[in-house]
Amino acid sequence: MGSPTIKSFKLRGTRITSAQTAARDRLWGAFGIDFAPARLDLHSLFPATSKVILEIGFGMGEATITIAQNFADTGFIAIDVHQPGIGKLLAGIEEAGVKNIRVMDEDAHLVLREMIPDASLDGIHLFFPDPWPKTRHHKRRIVNESFIELAAEKIKSGGSIDIATDWVPYAIWIKERFTKSSLFIGGEVARSNWRPLTRFEGQGLRKEHKVTDLSYKKV
Repeated sequence: MGSPTIKSFKLRGTRITSAQTAARDRLWGAFGIDFAPARLDLHSLFPATSKVILEIGFGMGEATITIAQNFADTGFIAIDVHQPGIGKLLAGIEEAGVKNIRVMDEDAHLVLREMIPDASLDGIHLFFPDPWPKTRHHKRRIVNESFIELAAEKIKSGGSIDIATDWVPYAIWIKERFTKSSLFIGGEVARSNWRPLTRFEGQGLRKEHKVTDLSYKKV
């Protein structure tokens, strides 16, 4: 599978605070994972857990920390490129005292392809990815045929991809792509009670955005 040339994210303005910068400088060595074209040893990374979930795009990390606290037997690799969010999550990890989160600052496609062993993940969380609403930008949407194929290589049989979006046209797009794939089964589901309500989601709900939850199990 070739290297992706179109990124599914955009680098937003930094506006990183001094506290977030300090958290990154102080805590990256303990909780960060640097990108390298080599497979991770997930057991060594999370020796006290029985499962590993990859979270793509964690925003400011509030849901990540809550989920990790509620699922102490699961290790979470959280990926984002938004620097304030990375600093905020690292600070939150320290404050909450959670031990089962590691953070990456890289394109999720590269991490999946180069660093995640095949059939090693119990799941992928993809909560509120950029919908890229303009038609000319649809090619940037992370959920497409190649992403589904790549995710299927990395997820164990019976593992799942859990997705939430507040952009109805993107929810339809996601359903269409997964319907065409024989690698996963599933579709729209009721909102999971384990997925925390974040400020971002709350803002969307107040604007009367419809949030769609989807779950697809690896065949």
